[in-house]
Amino acid sequence: MASLLPQQDDFAAIRAELEAAGVTCLFPTIHHGRVGKLLHLYRVVRQFRPDFIVAHATLAALYVRLLPVHTPIAWVMHSGVNDFENGALKQAERLLSRRARAIIGVSQQNIDDYLREIGKHPAMVVIPNGVDASLFSEDNGASPPDIAVPAKQIVQLGRYIEGKSQLHTIRAFERVVQSEPEAHLLLCGVVEDVAYHDAVLSLVRQLGLESSVTVCGPRSDVAAILRSSRVFAMPSRFEAQSIGFLEALASGIPVVASRIPSFGFASGYAGVSLVDTADPEAYSRALLHALDTPRANRQLAGYTLHDTADRYMTIARQFVRTLRVST
Repeated sequence: MASLLPQQDDFAAIRAELEAAGVTCLFPTIHHGRVGKLLHLYRVVRQFRPDFIVAHATLAALYVRLLPVHTPIAWVMHSGVNDFENGALKQAERLLSRRARAIIGVSQQNIDDYLREIGKHPAMVVIPNGVDASLFSEDNGASPPDIAVPAKQIVQLGRYIEGKSQLHTIRAFERVVQSEPEAHLLLCGVVEDVAYHDAVLSLVRQLGLESSVTVCGPRSDVAAILRSSRVFAMPSRFEAQSIGFLEALASGIPVVASRIPSFGFASGYAGVSLVDTADPEAYSRALLHALDTPRANRQLAGYTLHDTADRYMTIARQFVRTLRVST
């Protein structure tokens, strides 16, 4: 696995887990410019001579298709927004489109955006993200929750950016504690937008919620947090197909999320409520109801890691006839 950017501190634990499983992780030691990024990727390809390249996200897919290599490339579109509203990216994609042997979207919205902005491609497919459901089940042998965890904890996991709408959750939570004084809100995530993170802290203080809201950074114990919490909140304004959302579904925790297209597939699952999270009254009512909702046993057919891996391997075998994987 190769990155265009140096490793961030919060990735250290994940990298250790990957390398323990035999995955080589290559990060540049410094922030390169455009030419440096190309050279870094070229060295990686020359060193490993891959049979197939999977390029995740828009910029990585553009860079790798500029390389003078004949290796089949699949581009995976992860973005929750239409990247082609940027004219330069749209023009670059039109020039490089056929350098990708396959265009993969994690949601139908990705494919629809591509068709509208770029046009048809010979191989286009939707492959949803998948999760290891066994890590999040209640019977996986994990230790019981810490007794210090508040009994009625609502949790939101996600980067601190405007699109994740933590401010909506805080405004709704102010109404929740008026009816449920023992409720607690836990916000966790990477601080990507410092100004927005400051706005989150400021709103907590402004509403006098310091004793009921915990604002913290990224956490590596997501499964334990989901097991010990009572409600999972996800008021995102946009998502492609969120891993965090799938993890919450796999854990069985009641879920209150925004009514956006990428979450629509979960509307039929037990304990899932999709609402207008920009409306603090509607959002708070849904959170209060979820606090009294039991956990559910959800079967995520089509959204497991095994499902996702099988679909990627099917794509790879279409373009690499000699590819064999030991089982």
